[in-house]
Amino acid sequence: MAKILIVDDAKSLRNQLREDLEKGGHTISEAADGYEGLESIRQNQFDLIICDVNMPNMDGFAMCKKLRENPANASLQIFMLTTEADPEMKIRGKEVGVKAWISKPYVLDKLLVAISRVCPAKE
Repeated sequence: MAKILIVDDAKSLRNQLREDLEKGGHTISEAADGYEGLESIRQNQFDLIICDVNMPNMDGFAMCKKLRENPANASLQIFMLTTEADPEMKIRGKEVGVKAWISKPYVLDKLLVAISRVCPAKE
C-alpha cells in the first residue's frame, strides 16, 4: 500500500483521513502546514501527498511549487483536498503539478480509487 503524507491545518480532518486511509492499509504521516510538509518530505519517502490549499504559514500552492523545485520530487504524486472549487484555483494546481483536485468533504470510496490509480499496490 501507499505511504501518504497529509498536509492540512485542520487536525480533525487529518485525524479522520488518517483513520480512513489506514483502514485501507496505507501508511500515514501528517503535517499542519506547507513548511512542516516540506520538512517531512525532506526526511521521508512518500508515494503521495494529500494537501489542502488554504493553510497558515505556507499554503498548498507554495508548498507544491517549492517541492517541484527539487528534481528528485518530479514524480511525487500530489492531490489537493480542499473546499476551493474556483476553476482558476484548479489551473494553479495543475501549474504546480497537482494530479487530482478533490473537494471537501471527500467521498472515501472515490478517494481510495484515485489513490489506487496513482499508487498501484506493491508486490
